[in-house]
Amino acid sequence: GKSLGLDNDWAYRIIKMVGNYGESFERNLGQGSPLKIDRGINALWFDGGLQYGIPIR
Repeated sequence: GKSLGLDNDWAYRIIKMVGNYGESFERNLGQGSPLKIDRGINALWFDGGLQYGIPIR
């Protein structure tokens, strides 16, 4: 993160505040929301979707 002007905890703080992609999707679009949309192609690739999270290290 330093090359972007961010400290080493930037990703941790974001995930701690709003959750990961799956948690955010479920809360705002998925079963935890009034829309109740299935993840479908927005699921992770090993669950049949197109999402693939590259490791950030």
